[in-house]
Amino acid sequence: GPGALIIVLGLLGWTFTTRLVRGETLSLRERDYIVAAKSVGASDWYIMFAHVIPNVISITVVNLAITIGDLILLESALSFLGVGVQPPTPTWGNMLSNAQSFFKTGGHLVIFPGLLIVITVLCLYVVGDGMRDALDPTLNGIE
Repeated sequence: GPGALIIVLGLLGWTFTTRLVRGETLSLRERDYIVAAKSVGASDWYIMFAHVIPNVISITVVNLAITIGDLILLESALSFLGVGVQPPTPTWGNMLSNAQSFFKTGGHLVIFPGLLIVITVLCLYVVGDGMRDALDPTLNGIE
């Protein structure tokens, strides 16, 4: 059912985000302001909460928004092909799959679910980009 699909997509989807955060954290570790904070005796906890997390949170939010959009597209494609969530449960992929036979008589049955998928994924990408702009300390002049 839907629970199994959520678990599988969750187990397969976390690796890229983890590598991204790890790489950014390793990059931040070598920056001048981190080295300066260590040289004046700042604790590791202070450095983590004052410098590392604010710089990592923006890329994490952007990646999360893009990943959610990708997962919506993946779930819709799997449901459309018949290997995702099964038909009594309404999903956009199931709606598109069921509307195939009515395309000539009721084109709106195909257009609206497809359009809503595109709008939702586009909104997630735009919100993620806006959150990056709002949360990125390097854009505000704070490092």
